[in-house]
Parts: sequence; C-alpha cells; structure tokens
Amino acid sequence: QVQLVESGGGLVQPGGSLRLSCAASGFTFSSYAMSWYRQAPGKERELVAAITSAGGRTNYADSVKGRFTISRDNAKNTVYLQMNSLKPEDTAVYYCNAHRELGFRGYDYWGHGPPVTVSS
Repeated sequence: QVQLVESGGGLVQPGGSLRLSCAASGFTFSSYAMSWYRQAPGKERELVAAITSAGGRTNYADSVKGRFTISRDNAKNTVYLQMNSLKPEDTAVYYCNAHRELGFRGYDYWGHGPPVTVSS
C-alpha cells in the first residue's frame, strides 16, 4: 500500500521557519522524483520545489528561491522542505508528490497535505 505521510505543518509568524517532512512507503522511493506542491485558498495548486530521484538536481518556484530548500534521504524514504523567511503569502496546504515515468506510463502518488499558516 502506497503511503506518503507528511508532518511539520502549523502556525508560524512571518519571518519564521518550518520544516516539512514526507515519509514514503509502499513503493521504491529512490526511483521517484519528489516534489512539494501547495494550494492556497481560492488558488490553483502550484509546484513549490522538486528534486530528482538521486537528489542531484533541484528546482524551485521563483517565489520561494533562496528561502526554501528541498532535500531527500533515500535511506529513510523521506523528503524534506525547509522553509525559511516565511511570508503570509506562503500560507497554503502543502502536498508531497512522488512521480516516475516508466515507458509510456506516468506514476503519481500524493500525500494529504499539512496546512501551513503564516500569520502574526
């Protein structure tokens, strides 16, 4: 059974930090690229950060570059999102995604999303 279990969300003041974790099970974690998406109220889901299966390359939305860092530990089947200098506009539900292309098929798994609220 595939599971992506996120943790680390919550309420933080502007300028603060949070670290999200996503623990994976039920599939070969090291074969999947991992990403964090977010969805704010009334807005579409957007890609925040992504990391390749071996962790060699990362990609970030312009809005979080220099503030957020994605990393992974394939030995622990876990991906992280370190969020620093948080702003009210970072308030959203954050979703962990696992993605793999195999032949002509794409495989996607999603977590349920921890809410992050940035407010004073």
